[in-house]
Amino acid sequence: MRLEFYGVRGTFPGQGRSGTKIGVNTPCARITTRTGETIIVDAGTGLRPLGEDLTARRRGKTALRVSLLLTHFHLDHIFGLPFYGPLYMSDTAIDVYSWREPEDTREILGRLSEAPLFPVPIETTPSKMAFSRIGEEGAVIGGARVTFCPLMHPQGCVAYKIEEGGRSIVFATDTEHPAEGLDGRLAAFARGASVFIYDAMYLPEEYLSGRQGWGHSTWEQGVRLAQAAGVSRLVLSHFNPDHDDHTIRKMRRAAARRFERTDAAAEGMKIKL
Repeated sequence: MRLEFYGVRGTFPGQGRSGTKIGVNTPCARITTRTGETIIVDAGTGLRPLGEDLTARRRGKTALRVSLLLTHFHLDHIFGLPFYGPLYMSDTAIDVYSWREPEDTREILGRLSEAPLFPVPIETTPSKMAFSRIGEEGAVIGGARVTFCPLMHPQGCVAYKIEEGGRSIVFATDTEHPAEGLDGRLAAFARGASVFIYDAMYLPEEYLSGRQGWGHSTWEQGVRLAQAAGVSRLVLSHFNPDHDDHTIRKMRRAAARRFERTDAAAEGMKIKL
């Protein structure tokens, strides 16, 4: 599997700072399986540049088909969908998966483009869209095994685990740790993961200054979970749009002092498993 990040900010795109190496887009990542299938995790504003890449690389070859996993339906995780270029091409398809019923997913995404909010309703676009629910037993998507775990986040959210060839990637980008102890369910779900991507929205002191109950976590809790779950690599993500590169680098260094194999996600960052 290959993993590439296209958006790593949370809540709102970064504040347009020039020269940022972290990037400004909201959550979107691409996984390419051994057979060349594309699995996309979340449809934040990073979906737009991802669509441009997919279109450029295709160069008129066979029809484009991707699978999209949605962790939840807050705007920062779905707002890129109306701006996904392949959506407007008749020889492309997108298979949308979530933990909700297919008709619920279809209805929620449809609201993004209802008049007067957007000029083109998603259901009228030329591409072929299909909606499916991932059940408790998981699903095989693009040759990879996909399962989910509920997270502590307002209005519901899930972590996804994508497994192939004895390697696994766990996305847990919108979650809040318990007031005491660890989220044992998430620790068990991430056990032995090759890559564990975790919500580092707040610095520990920011979280304690009145952000409890907002559904997000800290690098410190990510380290604790990574240690408890015995993961190989921790990747901090879902960064506060107000945090600049310097703040995020400091965060990564602090985390790496406790868990050596810690990275900070950034647009364009690639990981091969």
